[in-house]
Amino acid sequence: MRKPSRRAVIGAGIAFPTIVPATVFGQNAPSNRINIGVIGVGRIARGHDMAETFKYDHAQILAVCDVDSKRLALGKQLVDETYSKKYGRTWDSARTYGDYHELLAAKDIDAVIVATPDHQHAILAVHAVKAGKDVYLQKPASLTIAEGRTMADAVAATGRILQIGSQQRSDKPWPQFRRACELVRNGRIGQLKHVEVGLPGDPSGPEAPEQPIPANLNYDAWLGSTPEVYYTEMRVHPQGSFDRPGWLRCEQFTAGMITGWGAHHVDTAHWGMDMEHSGPVEVWGSAEFPKSGLWNVHGKFLTHARYANGVTMDISGDFPNGVKFIGSDGWIFVARDAPVTSSDPSFGQKPTPSLAASDPKILDSVIGPNEIHLRRSEEQHGDWLDSIRSRKPPAATAEVGHRACSTCLLHHAAMKTGRRLKWDPKAERFLGDDEANAMLGRPQRKPYTF
Repeated sequence: MRKPSRRAVIGAGIAFPTIVPATVFGQNAPSNRINIGVIGVGRIARGHDMAETFKYDHAQILAVCDVDSKRLALGKQLVDETYSKKYGRTWDSARTYGDYHELLAAKDIDAVIVATPDHQHAILAVHAVKAGKDVYLQKPASLTIAEGRTMADAVAATGRILQIGSQQRSDKPWPQFRRACELVRNGRIGQLKHVEVGLPGDPSGPEAPEQPIPANLNYDAWLGSTPEVYYTEMRVHPQGSFDRPGWLRCEQFTAGMITGWGAHHVDTAHWGMDMEHSGPVEVWGSAEFPKSGLWNVHGKFLTHARYANGVTMDISGDFPNGVKFIGSDGWIFVARDAPVTSSDPSFGQKPTPSLAASDPKILDSVIGPNEIHLRRSEEQHGDWLDSIRSRKPPAATAEVGHRACSTCLLHHAAMKTGRRLKWDPKAERFLGDDEANAMLGRPQRKPYTF
């Protein structure tokens, strides 16, 4: 495959300390640090992924990469200033790359954090694991089901560690999600019958005229595998801030909140349902889509799914933001109780308790030693680093992340077609519906392909 242009590579001459990669010496490495490169140093990377990673002394962010040279310079500045303060000396060693292929070729990088827009996730993850790097991949796992399957298979084939950024899997900052799922899995609400998933929404926007491409942005590389379209700031990210970017509302780059937040809540639902490696067998529903304007992801919607075990799931923006498990003997509702990233919007929804039940006594129930105890992890990034050392699976594996994302994309397909769709979760194909199967993948624009 011909690689994208290197014209945006920046900082090749910056001096840095000689650090032998941890993979050479394993647990006995002199520094015993995991050397990390961050691909995509925008809003989520700065405010969440890098901020959390900085807390761990056995990890070091050695390099940053972005196709926007302004953001790239600010990413380097953040790393250098953080380590200068942490180590009490001047630190000017963070390397910069405008092309992630160059970063992946660096022998002293053990692992990468991928915090790009959604349409880049699966492709970058595949390239990273094939380059021998472990990966922390921001959710959702992929733009399409086909891409997600390719990503999960590549991780399995290479044996690399890949953690999906499903923070609700870890006890910090939200232990209530594991607690809720353990109570459900141990029958505290009787037989599970139904699940309601509530998501925030995204408003539509105005038309946006074409603008000159900023000199600091490699726009072709930013578009990546998706079609060429004219540049306008509303389609990409703000040039003067790290505010919420416009691409989150463009179907060319994301499916909208159904995957943006759905990847979190559907993963929690699957955890409680014991369906982490499968998916529904039928989906249906409807949605409103904007009739004009640049932003065209779904608006108001209600979708439904049925699983092979008879459990049903409804997803809608009209439900409280969270997950409600409904059983034969009661219900449990679980939600976040504090924002962690700048993608944690309120959208005017009324506050809800972070953990509630039809009978408060359910929440005081003790899980016995012979009952089901779900995997405990303290914090998602720390769990990833622990898995890199131990080579044991992380809290949110590539397969688990793919299944949560693919289920969200099934609901999106139901929105688009407006009819009932039969799904084979093993073959990952719709039954008897060529139109729906055509939605499983998208053409990839060369050279930005797997």
